[in-house]
Amino acid sequence: MKNKSFDYIVVGGGSSGCVLANRLSEDPQNSVCLIEAGPKDRSPWIHLPIGYAKTMWDPKLNWKFQTEPDPGMKGRQIYWPRGKTLGGSSSINGLIFIRGQKEDYNHWRDLGNIGWGWDDVLPYFKKAEGNDRLGEPLHSKTGPLKASSIPKKHPLVEAFKKTANALGVPETDDFNNLTQEGVGYYQLTTHKGFRCSTAVAYLKPAKQRKNLEILTDSQACKVIFENKKAVGVEISRNGVISAVHANKEVILCAGAIQSPQILQLSGIGPAKLLEEFNIPLIHDLPGVGENLQDHLQYRLIYELNQPISTNDQLSSWFGQLKMGLDWLFFRGGPLSIGINQGGLFTRVMPDSKSPDIQFHLATLSAEMAGGKVHPFSGFTMSVCQLRPESRGHVRIQSANPLAPPKMFANYLATQYDRDASIAAVKYGRKLSQTEPLRSLITREVKPDNPQTDEAILDFCRENGATIFHPTGTCQMGSDDNPLAVLDSLLQVRGVKGLRVVDCSSMPTLPSGNTNWPAVMLAERASDIILGRI
Repeated sequence: MKNKSFDYIVVGGGSSGCVLANRLSEDPQNSVCLIEAGPKDRSPWIHLPIGYAKTMWDPKLNWKFQTEPDPGMKGRQIYWPRGKTLGGSSSINGLIFIRGQKEDYNHWRDLGNIGWGWDDVLPYFKKAEGNDRLGEPLHSKTGPLKASSIPKKHPLVEAFKKTANALGVPETDDFNNLTQEGVGYYQLTTHKGFRCSTAVAYLKPAKQRKNLEILTDSQACKVIFENKKAVGVEISRNGVISAVHANKEVILCAGAIQSPQILQLSGIGPAKLLEEFNIPLIHDLPGVGENLQDHLQYRLIYELNQPISTNDQLSSWFGQLKMGLDWLFFRGGPLSIGINQGGLFTRVMPDSKSPDIQFHLATLSAEMAGGKVHPFSGFTMSVCQLRPESRGHVRIQSANPLAPPKMFANYLATQYDRDASIAAVKYGRKLSQTEPLRSLITREVKPDNPQTDEAILDFCRENGATIFHPTGTCQMGSDDNPLAVLDSLLQVRGVKGLRVVDCSSMPTLPSGNTNWPAVMLAERASDIILGRI
């Protein structure tokens, strides 16, 4: 590997990096190197949809980050799992197919990001999408990343749907249409009973190309510059430091935690921070690591009076055997679906013109996502505020690239976010007290019958957790935005030959799960890099 050079170096083999590795290497004239800190995606728990209960805690496949103690969360540190394998977080996530709202992308455009409005990004969502049911004009059935419908109705989801209908929420069979508001079954990023990560969808078909080299177990330490132009990447592999050289560009796809970390380690970021760690300054860019956003979830847990939950199947050897046989012979059952089947988007804040909260309905219950299920029949309604105002940051705490950065989420920092969280939990509890869902419930496990807004907010602070969507720490923005790290072509300001393409590039959170937006970003970025747009 010593002194080897490539046209393009892609740092991070995750949701965006796998897409770029594929698209940039489609032309055999382009040589591409993909650098991934984690191992190959060989674990069977990656490919089994319900397996993220295992990968959620596996240090071989998961960075297992912890935030700094957060005053908005009663000083708690929040566990932030992030994928550390080919496919990145698309190899360990909850599989939900959500794009966000058209208004999200029009807002990006209105912030000065030309080319990122809804009409601009829709073709790239469709380019990625291979939907088993939905087609034109908003969907595609021919893309590499599969979106599959849940084939079998579940009595709990059916009751959830009818309950939401009773509260005025319409039923939908497509959360990715132009309105989003509705209740129904999620589509999942699965194919024939297996997870369809970006490693499966994009990297597997490309890995035999002679012009694509994939380096696993190789951690990027910093970007190498000559006269403010990125010319390579220093990597650590098996304890050995070496350099990979770039003839054209270096593209960071390391995610919202590690892309800003790599920039800061490379001398791009707030000058005062870099000086503190004696890192030579390449360019003073104060927005690197700022603007951190995340979806904060509140998990409402209920005990059922009927044995219809996944808890019941997991609690007996017969139930586990049936689950295994369903998947083995039919690629069906809970093992093929994951945990969250039902979804709901609606509005709870008076000023909202589009949905401002999202529910994930899980047909099981546990103290935390990926935790051991309860010994009783139970289910979980997880709810999050879709467009939080609170902003945190990511900053290095050492010049050692193997040390994790400090992540300060700054949850519930604004009154609006606190009010929205209270309203979201109230709405979830209202669902539980409305027929037909009410007739299935024996008791409310969490929260424990709060009687005031103050008590609900206290529950949020004590129990809130990430729903795994950190974004925004290398935001693209206009020239007059002092915290913009990137221009609308995703180029790092102040230097040449360097881009960032991942969730950190997003100026604001999409209204929903972030995996598909990360894929869209990379699809469009590949056309930008290759000069097609």
